Amino acid sequence: MKTKYILITLLTCTGIFATSCKDYLSVDHYFADRQSEDRIFNSRDYTEQWLANCYNQLLDYNLEIGHKNFTVSNYADDMYYNEGGNGADYRRFKFGEYDYNWYKQSWSQSYAGIRQASVMVNALSEGGAFSAEQVAQYKAEARFIRAYLYWLLLRKYGPVPVMPDKGVDYDQSYSNLSYPRNTYDEVVDFISSEMVLAAKDLPLRRDNRNIARPTRGAALATRAKALLFLASPLANGNAEMSDFVDDKGRALISAQYSEEKWARAAAAAKDVMDLNVYKLYTAERKIKGTESYPVTIIPPHHPVYSERNFPDGWANIDPFESYRALFNGDLYAAENPEMIFTRGENQTDQEHGVISLTRHQMPQMAGGWNCHGLTLKQSDAYDMADGTSFNRAAILEKYSGNMFVQNNELEQFKPLKANVWKEFANREPRFYASVAFNGALWTMSSASNDPNNNTNKQVFYYRGESEGRVNGDRWLPTGIGMMKYVNPKDNANNGGQIYPKVEITIRYADILLMYGESLNELSGSYTIPSWDGLSQHVIARDINAISKAIAPVRIRAGVPDYDMSVYMDPTRLRNSIKHERQIELLGENQRYYDLRRWKDAPVKDAEQIYGYNTLITKQNAALFYSPVRVPLLQTAFSKKMYFWPIDWEELRENKRMTQAPGWPSFD
Repeated sequence: MKTKYILITLLTCTGIFATSCKDYLSVDHYFADRQSEDRIFNSRDYTEQWLANCYNQLLDYNLEIGHKNFTVSNYADDMYYNEGGNGADYRRFKFGEYDYNWYKQSWSQSYAGIRQASVMVNALSEGGAFSAEQVAQYKAEARFIRAYLYWLLLRKYGPVPVMPDKGVDYDQSYSNLSYPRNTYDEVVDFISSEMVLAAKDLPLRRDNRNIARPTRGAALATRAKALLFLASPLANGNAEMSDFVDDKGRALISAQYSEEKWARAAAAAKDVMDLNVYKLYTAERKIKGTESYPVTIIPPHHPVYSERNFPDGWANIDPFESYRALFNGDLYAAENPEMIFTRGENQTDQEHGVISLTRHQMPQMAGGWNCHGLTLKQSDAYDMADGTSFNRAAILEKYSGNMFVQNNELEQFKPLKANVWKEFANREPRFYASVAFNGALWTMSSASNDPNNNTNKQVFYYRGESEGRVNGDRWLPTGIGMMKYVNPKDNANNGGQIYPKVEITIRYADILLMYGESLNELSGSYTIPSWDGLSQHVIARDINAISKAIAPVRIRAGVPDYDMSVYMDPTRLRNSIKHERQIELLGENQRYYDLRRWKDAPVKDAEQIYGYNTLITKQNAALFYSPVRVPLLQTAFSKKMYFWPIDWEELRENKRMTQAPGWPSFD
């Protein structure tokens, strides 16, 4: 191999990279002297450090789940944050008032990782320190990282430039080093083909020590997600994006609809399912319990599901704990059969990741910041325990003047405590695992030295209460908090701790719902090769196959599968799947992008945000529950908000880069 210095290898500080060389050609951060490719990639230590730097680009602004300063796209019409000047920062985000410097680091960070990974893919070879098998493993990981970074860029910025695999000659002029956007189809095709190459050399499973490294399933699942986005209305037959073009006027998003794209997405999801590695996690039914881990609340009797064990029924599982434990740290990564990909760094990251998100949800009495919560729309979206839709008017009529749980009604209305509004009674288990409703119990049981006895406390959001409306940012404008990701033991005060969390980047429930969604959009039959070409998928709108994918997700959650009449009607089923994704995938950085790929954002993400009346004190408690428009949390949507803008400096340096529709271009 011809020796050449890493500092001049690939994509030097021109064109696509609009800041200094040092920011992107980060080898100097890891090696004290100028190392040649030969020397670096013949050293196990140096090679591991190089690969670690590639992985590092998946953190910070490329995290999927974490604090809003890094994962602001985790907030759509379901979640909100109230930090940053009493909602001013949230308003800026929701009205598309951010400029080119807002969260722009994901662009530079992604292309830095793409550069690093490309160097490794092209420079590493067998011989010396590595066997052919080891080289294949390293290259597969680098390919995965590179393709995954393109996936993150595509989802946020739309069609982006796919850089030459072998790099460019940095001695050329800036104009020759400028690259235009590729089409949406071309970016997805690149991601798909690279993930197939990576999958061939990635293992099916990882041990505890390597749990954050990708597997074959992680590569194929990312491929499936990219193909799902390609099939969705935003990128498939979208004439409204005819003005999204490259520098030569070529349309970047297809105006011609192709149903076959849905078939390809379905086949890709089936590739993951056919690995037979993943399954939905379930917790066993509990006969005895505590406040932190209560006795299983059995769903209302159903003639089918109550009599059968999972996956055909819920007779042997605890639906509440099956869902809650996925996210709150009780389930270690290696114990989770549902997890397909994770970032290990996020398990203990106090500033960026899931722990930080959790602390912003927690009440102040537990050392939390009490400023991330849910909209009333999201709270109302959860079904009743029998699977029927929530109906506020019907509940008010049913309980009339007896809307608060009384002490003598506690057994009837489990898990509610006294003085809780009965709108929150008899809801599906995912509601109680996700929603911190007014009067919910926060156990906070890890505190070992608690002079104020702030464990096993009901938290109320009435004005004047310790967690209620205040002048600063630490209160919930809708009067609804978020319980998902919170462990019953979490307590940052009085000798307690917030337990480590595992960021589940991709999980099997998502793949099952993706498969069902893709099949539902088909009218014809398609034969699609499997990812490795060893078999064929016959893909069609088979309602039995759709139900087989969706039903376990719902049954695990303790709610019945849809009636056959829903499966027979593509429109009804489409709406039902959208609703299921809203519930099942809350807070997993899905909703924001789902609304955009479905082209539902102009309506759903622009609706007025409602909550409870947080001006009301405990003395007039019933008035608290009158839904009101929340002025601090209003929103709008315009076409430009489908994709994020490209930084002006990037537009200035890269003459062939075009801006996303609706955002001003550099002149």
